[in-house]
Amino acid sequence: MGNLPIYVSLLFFCTAIVGVLMFLRAAYFSRRFTWVVLGWLILQSALGLCGFYKVVDAFPPRFPFLLLPPVLSIIVVFGTKKGRAFIDRLDLKVLTLFHIVRLPVEVVLMLLCTYKAVPQLLTFEGRNFDILSGITAPIIFIIAFAGGRVKRNLLVVWNIACLLLLLNIVFYAVGSVPGPLQHFAFSQPNIALFYFPFNLLPSVLVPLVFFAHLAALRQLLVRGH
Repeated sequence: MGNLPIYVSLLFFCTAIVGVLMFLRAAYFSRRFTWVVLGWLILQSALGLCGFYKVVDAFPPRFPFLLLPPVLSIIVVFGTKKGRAFIDRLDLKVLTLFHIVRLPVEVVLMLLCTYKAVPQLLTFEGRNFDILSGITAPIIFIIAFAGGRVKRNLLVVWNIACLLLLLNIVFYAVGSVPGPLQHFAFSQPNIALFYFPFNLLPSVLVPLVFFAHLAALRQLLVRGH
């Protein structure tokens, strides 16, 4: 990672910040939610900067700490009455447009691959088609909310399709990280996620993207938005 140009890190960090701000906007900058997200962002930034995740032979493994707390938090939010009420107040329009951040993320992954920090497997030249989510987000936003009537079926199909694309890349990303879970890309493992700011991808951006899809689907299918 020592030969990585600074602009790659800056591009990703700016993308992460824009993504967080967009999601906070969807939550109308709820005070509690804002403090939780910003606190988690700061904590993960500190861990990335101090090299916490670079110790790949630690027991228990440290990499799950990137993903498990946010996933468990999402489960708690969906499992509580107050949490579901919070979800139902999220701005569906902003939740849809939020996914545009996946476009620069894919550009960064391509750059990281060029500098041998992630395998080609995780780029759009490999098995990562998540760039389609970022490209289509503004198009779906325009079509789905045009004319004052929400195109519910279109949003449901699009959110499910993009959620599957997300789960696909998460599967390969986790499977290419050095450690006991690695099953892919042994010649060029996924090491970028051990370093700041790229550790913010699995710890912050991916959970927010996942949460955005689930929240949108709840609004569309349960509440009949």
